[in-house]
Amino acid sequence: MWELRSARFLAADIREKLVQPGDTVVDATLGNGHDTVALARLVGSSGLVIGFDVQPDAVSSTYARLQSEGLLNRCQLHCVGHEHFADYVHRPVRYVSFNLGWLPGGNKEITTQWETTRIAVSSALNSLLPMGVCTVCAYPGHAEGNHERSELISFLAGLKPQDFNVLRQQFLNAGPGAPECFVIQRQTGCTYIYP
Repeated sequence: MWELRSARFLAADIREKLVQPGDTVVDATLGNGHDTVALARLVGSSGLVIGFDVQPDAVSSTYARLQSEGLLNRCQLHCVGHEHFADYVHRPVRYVSFNLGWLPGGNKEITTQWETTRIAVSSALNSLLPMGVCTVCAYPGHAEGNHERSELISFLAGLKPQDFNVLRQQFLNAGPGAPECFVIQRQTGCTYIYP
């Protein structure tokens, strides 16, 4: 039975339907590694997961999780901010995942910032294969998260519909700080490179 659940579950449903063995995908915010492990299973032994996080704890936690699952050999982890996406991703990708905000269980003073997220999302959209998808889970329950979500809405609303379809999932009865999921799919005829 299907259940209408939170933002991150929509992103998980999409990746499960989209990602195939042999694909290249990106986890732009490693966090504690749960999404990275799920992606590594989906791409199979012939695929590749490229992951980013600015926090060494996130990278080491993800590394340990992948190693314990025997999935490390299909992943490249980088302890750099996701704004360096274009420096490390040199091939088209099927799927990109962003979970904005802070590291769950980590220092809440360290959070994603719109200035770097904008660069990363732009790079992600440029890297997508035709019909590839980028999901962005935003957490507006704190000041920077609310600012980041606001800017993200403006940015995504400006994308040409001939190039990208954009969906915003918002739970109307969950309160003002509830997480939201944005789903961006590149269209087949898209040729424009966004700054």
